[in-house]
Parts: sequence; structure tokens; C-alpha cells
Amino acid sequence: MNFSIPLDKMSVEDKLQAIEEIWADIVDTPENIPSPSWHADVLRTREKRISEGTSRFLDVAEAKNAVREKIK
Repeated sequence: MNFSIPLDKMSVEDKLQAIEEIWADIVDTPENIPSPSWHADVLRTREKRISEGTSRFLDVAEAKNAVREKIK
């Protein structure tokens, strides 16, 4: 399907509403959302680190600070 959305004529509020409606439709059928193959690799790596005890977990404040530091 090929269609065009008149984004240049839509307000930010209209665009956000469109996003919300699309998202609501997508999450109703999560089984239809393909997962990239590399996701499985990442999950296996994380599970291995957790089982080995080498993972480090951050609380929300620490995670926010870590993200802020990376984007500086």
C-alpha cells in the first residue's frame, strides 16, 4: 500500500493523534510485529551476563544520568 499523509498541513497535535491511533492499532496484534534476528542475539548475550553475574543494573536516576552523559 502506498499512500501519502499531508504532514505539512497537519498540526503537531494532529500528528501526535495519528501516531497514537497507529500505535493503538499495532499493539492490538503484537504477534504480527516481526522481531529482527539480532534481537535474539542481544537477549542471549544479556541472559548469559546475568547468569554469570557480570551484568550491572541501574536505577532510573542512574540510567538517566548515563544517557545524558552519552549524548553530551
